[in-house]
Amino acid sequence: MQTNRLFQIIYILLCKKTVSTRELADELGVSRRTIFRDIDVLSSAGVPVYTERGKGGGISILPNFILNKSILSEQEQNEILSALHGLSKVAAVENNQVLQKLSAIFNKALLDWLEVDFSSWSGSDGFFNVFKTAILEHRITQFDYYNAYGNKTFRCVEPVQLWFKSRAWYLKGFCLAKQSIRLYKLSRVKNLVVTDEHFQPRNLTAEPGEPVQENKTNYITLKLCIQPEMAYRVFDDFCESMTERQTDDSFIATATWPEDDWVYGYILSFGEYAEVLEPAHVRNIIKDKAKKIGEKYL
Repeated sequence: MQTNRLFQIIYILLCKKTVSTRELADELGVSRRTIFRDIDVLSSAGVPVYTERGKGGGISILPNFILNKSILSEQEQNEILSALHGLSKVAAVENNQVLQKLSAIFNKALLDWLEVDFSSWSGSDGFFNVFKTAILEHRITQFDYYNAYGNKTFRCVEPVQLWFKSRAWYLKGFCLAKQSIRLYKLSRVKNLVVTDEHFQPRNLTAEPGEPVQENKTNYITLKLCIQPEMAYRVFDDFCESMTERQTDDSFIATATWPEDDWVYGYILSFGEYAEVLEPAHVRNIIKDKAKKIGEKYL
């Protein structure tokens, strides 16, 4: 408690320049004697605080003082402020307050180096901030969930973590019905309710990055030939190490993805400008689907 109060005293002095003992005591909810003891502790620690008697006097700190300058390097101070600025972009009011305080303490201007918008072009935020609050407050959530096949189920979940994977947000949570960790794509969550029931965080043993899926899927190594008309998608969707440019400016793209309806739809989204080279069974699946699409237009 005392360390936090000492930090508050320094912050108040940096902002207000001169403060009376009574004002500090009232603001921090302690006695004037405690304030005097805190000032002695700060002085002993090398913080240049001093008192002036008489009208207009009070407790002050030297104007050129920068807290922790001897403890934190210039780079460390910049990294702390940059990290907090990034956190402030996820609508954490507390982070904004801490950011302002540390900016004043380090005597550094804030650089607006990052902008994050979790909403889609349609204006929906995908329940991102609602789940964030539920995670921080350890509150059980309930929602309807649509799996990859369009089947709806009701879920009661202890939310653990928001996870960004392959250009989409997921909720990692403990499903009370399944009694295990599950991964839910935020765009498939409907009718979300954050209950008033709190839960005790579990000691989960799943390793970070472990594939936790609602439905177990097989992974395939897919090889596509993509025509130059779709070059922009090649650069958007594949790493440089996954593609090889051909003499006719087409691309051979190789990726290991889960085999499901999403990957079939992804391939078909290239229209006439992509061809499945491998594996053979996926090539046949796309051929059949393309045939059925064509039959609808006869």
